[in-house]
Amino acid sequence: MDFSPTHAVAAEARRYFNNHNKQTDLIHYQLPPRELIDEAIAAGEGVLCSTGALVINTGAFTGRSPKDRFIVKDEVTAETVNWDNINQSLEARYFGHLLEKMLRYIKGKKLYVRDCTVCAKNEYRLPVKVINENACANLFAANMFLPPANDFDSDGTHGWYLIHFPHFFADPGTDGVKNKNFVIISFTEKMILIGGTQYTGEIKKAIFSVLNFILPQQHDVLSMHCAANAGQTGDTALFFGLSGTGKTTLSADPKRKLIGDDEHGWDRNSIFNMEGGCYAKVINLDAEKEPAIFKAIKHGALLENVSLLPGSDIVNFSCRKITENTRVSYPLSHIDNALMPSVAAVPSNVFFLTADAFGILPPLSKLTPAQAMYHFISGYTAKVAGTEEGISEPHPTFSACFGAPFMPLHPTRYAQMLGNKIKRHNVDVWLINTGWTGGEYGIGKRMPLKYTRAMIAAVLKGNLETVTFQKHTLFGLKMPTSCPGVPSRLLNPLNTWKNQEQYNKAADRLAGFFATNFQKYAGVVSDEILAAGPIVKKIKV
Repeated sequence: MDFSPTHAVAAEARRYFNNHNKQTDLIHYQLPPRELIDEAIAAGEGVLCSTGALVINTGAFTGRSPKDRFIVKDEVTAETVNWDNINQSLEARYFGHLLEKMLRYIKGKKLYVRDCTVCAKNEYRLPVKVINENACANLFAANMFLPPANDFDSDGTHGWYLIHFPHFFADPGTDGVKNKNFVIISFTEKMILIGGTQYTGEIKKAIFSVLNFILPQQHDVLSMHCAANAGQTGDTALFFGLSGTGKTTLSADPKRKLIGDDEHGWDRNSIFNMEGGCYAKVINLDAEKEPAIFKAIKHGALLENVSLLPGSDIVNFSCRKITENTRVSYPLSHIDNALMPSVAAVPSNVFFLTADAFGILPPLSKLTPAQAMYHFISGYTAKVAGTEEGISEPHPTFSACFGAPFMPLHPTRYAQMLGNKIKRHNVDVWLINTGWTGGEYGIGKRMPLKYTRAMIAAVLKGNLETVTFQKHTLFGLKMPTSCPGVPSRLLNPLNTWKNQEQYNKAADRLAGFFATNFQKYAGVVSDEILAAGPIVKKIKV
C-alpha cells in the first residue's frame, strides 16, 4: 500500500486550510452564529424551536465513542502517553493516509472554517482552526471556544487544526482504525481528525485531551474535568464529577459567578476556564430547578437530540426517545452571572460529585488529603438500571480523575499535582453524593436537589466549621451531624435505610468494588493513599 509521508501531507493540509481565511462560494469563514443557523436550516441540518435555539439530530451517534479514539504514537508520545484501552495508539502512517483521503474528500465541497482559541488566561491561549462540513458543528465551535486573539497564529506554526467531516467514513480494512468513525490526535502534527460521527461532543473533548497533555507538561498547569464558580468575596469552588452527577447544575448558582461548567486549568495563582461556553445535559430540564441553563437556551444555542412536542416547535425535555444524553451548547454570554474573563483565584473548596445509585455514600462528607487523592484517582459514580442495555441493577463506574477518557498522561500525574496544590493552598475537599438515599435505585429515592444545594451553600458560607462530625464505619468519611436546611437523619445514610443489616451488606459490596478497581494503582501510590480507601473484609464483587 502506498502511504504518503505523514509530515508532507500535514504540511499540505496546513497550507490548504490557511488559504481559507476568506469568504468564497465554497468556503464560509468565521460566520457569525446567525448566519451559521441560516446555513444549517437551509441544508436541512436542523430546525428552530420556540426559544430560537437550533435543534439538530446527530444521527447514529448520540454520545462519544471512546473505543474509536486514537493518539498517534511517535517520538512525542511514545514515552509520555499512558497507553491503555482508553489511550489507544495509531501509527503515524495511518494518520497521514487518512488525512490525505479527507483532503481528497472535501475538494469541491462547501466548508465552514473558524479560527478560535482555548484557555481564558493569556499565558496559555492556544490557537485552534476548526474546519467543518456541517454548519451546525461550526456553530458548536463558535459556542464552545474563545474568539481568536489579536495575534492569532495565522500561518499555523503554533496552532492546532481540528478537521471534522461527519460524512467521511474510514475503511477499517486499510486505514488502521476499528470502525468507520474515528477521532485521531497527532501531537507532532498538531492536528485532530474526526470522521464518521456528527456528535459534537467529540470536538470539545478532543481539544480537552490535547490540553490535558500540553498544560501539565509544558506549563506545570493542572488540567481538570470540573466546573467552577466564584462567590461575591472572590472565593472559588471547583466541582469534579462524571456525566449525570450534577456538575453543570450545581455550578450554575445564581448567587455566584460561573467561571465554567466543564474544563479548567489551575496554575500557581489562579483558576481559568479552557472554554468559552457550556455543554449541558438537558434531560428533564426544569425552569424552576435550573433557571440559568433554561434561560440560556435561546437564539444561538444548539440543542442536540431533543424531541419536539407533536405538531409544535416546543421542546419536550423529558423525552428520551432519541437518547438519555440530550444536550445543549451555548456561549458563556448566555449566562447572566458568568465571570468574564473566566479567570479567578485558587479554590477554597473542592467538591467531588458522585451519583451513588447503591445509596451507600453520605450526601456530604469531608475528606482528608489522602482520602481526596484516593477518591480523585477512583473517580466513582454509578450507572442506574435502564440507562444502558444489559444493566438491570446499579453498576459501579470508575473513571480516574473524573475524566479518564480525556487524560493522556497517567492518572497519578494529575493526582500528584492536585494533592500538592490542595496542601499548598490549604483547600478543603468534600465528597457530595447526589445519588440515592434510603436504598439503592428502585428502592430509595434520589437526594433532593434542594438539599444538595443547601449542603454546598453551608460549606461555602463556613456554616460547618463549628458542627461535629462522625466517621462512616466502613469508608472512614467524616459526616456532619447537622447542616442548615437539611434534615439531620439524611446526613448519615445508615439512618435512611429501613433495614440496617441490608445497608451494611450493600456497603461491604460497594467497598469491594472500590478495592478491586484500586488494585491497579497499588504499586504506584503511597501507602497513605492506599490506606485511605474503605475497609474491605473480603473483596467479593
